[in-house]
Amino acid sequence: MELRHLRYFVRVAEEENVSRAALKLHVSQPALSRQIRDLEEELGFPLLERGARSVRLTEAGRGFLTEARAVLQRTEEAIHTARAIATGGQSELHVGYAPSLTARILPLTLRAFQAERPRARVRLHDLSTEEMLAGLSEGRLQIAFLVRPTAAMLRGLQFEPLSREPWRLAVAPNHALARHRIVTLAEAAREPLLAFSREGYPEYHESLEKLFARIQAKPRVVEEHDSVSSLIAGVEAGGGVAFVAESLACTAGPRLQLMKLSPAPEPIVLGAAWTKAGRTSLAERFLELAKSAVREMPAGQIDKVAK
Repeated sequence: MELRHLRYFVRVAEEENVSRAALKLHVSQPALSRQIRDLEEELGFPLLERGARSVRLTEAGRGFLTEARAVLQRTEEAIHTARAIATGGQSELHVGYAPSLTARILPLTLRAFQAERPRARVRLHDLSTEEMLAGLSEGRLQIAFLVRPTAAMLRGLQFEPLSREPWRLAVAPNHALARHRIVTLAEAAREPLLAFSREGYPEYHESLEKLFARIQAKPRVVEEHDSVSSLIAGVEAGGGVAFVAESLACTAGPRLQLMKLSPAPEPIVLGAAWTKAGRTSLAERFLELAKSAVREMPAGQIDKVAK
């Protein structure tokens, strides 16, 4: 099977007519028909139902059409990327990120990267942990910035720690705990808890369970949220409190009060993940600039990971 077989099949399927497809492909009708039959013979099943004046997709043909289009699209993207790299032209880097955790690092990294590579295009994808790991494995992302996943979740991926984030308890400004200087874990455990969704952020729930195990309790989660903005809104509305990274302050601003906890939990490890194949030269440089951003962060804003 060659790419031309896929291109020919897609055109015939779209035109629903072999003659019209042949004209647009600039090949003869008999040659086009032969190529489609060769494809069907190789697959072992028919893709088209042939009538006197038109053709229709079989059920298998409809499924194959979706996948054939995807293969051709990915091929075009690969050619575009390779040509851009070879000629020094514009190229793209797809980066997954957790907004609240990267609020301090990502803007500095982007600014430095764009100054160095003005013709390169960075596409940022705000995704859950599960979505980022899937995007890396499937080649849709080259690099992702996220909380350290579990060893099982990292299978087939590489991870490099960048910084540590202190845990804080997010409360509404008018909440009774907002008047405290420090909140104990026992006090926090008595409050209804808002959390990120277990499906999208399994490592978050694992961390919560470890936190509460220190006081021999279990988290009482009353709401799960799919995004940072939704979680902030829920806490602000008085629906409960939430355990969050300190850098959430950059996103929430005065809408929430972030309280220190006692005893201080183990910090959250933020880092970069990638696949061996996905760590392109652009991704490599973006990661190096992220490391520089961490090193240059003023003392007290971030806890840098010791090498």
